[in-house]
Amino acid sequence: MSITATELKNNLGKYLLLSATEDILITKNGKVVAKLVNPHQNRVDTAKSLFGILPKDADIEEVRAERLSK
Repeated sequence: MSITATELKNNLGKYLLLSATEDILITKNGKVVAKLVNPHQNRVDTAKSLFGILPKDADIEEVRAERLSK
């Protein structure tokens, strides 16, 4: 679900309850600026969704150094 920052501000309680069942993207001027999520979501599902993002020959130290150099 995607809502504006103003909508969130005006109906915060509603969206806090709704965030227990789905992620809520918050937009400002048409761009996503935040994501409201349930802190108790299944972390295993999240981790599984990340598999395959890095190449098999990626070196964690190399990736870290590249990220920090930017």
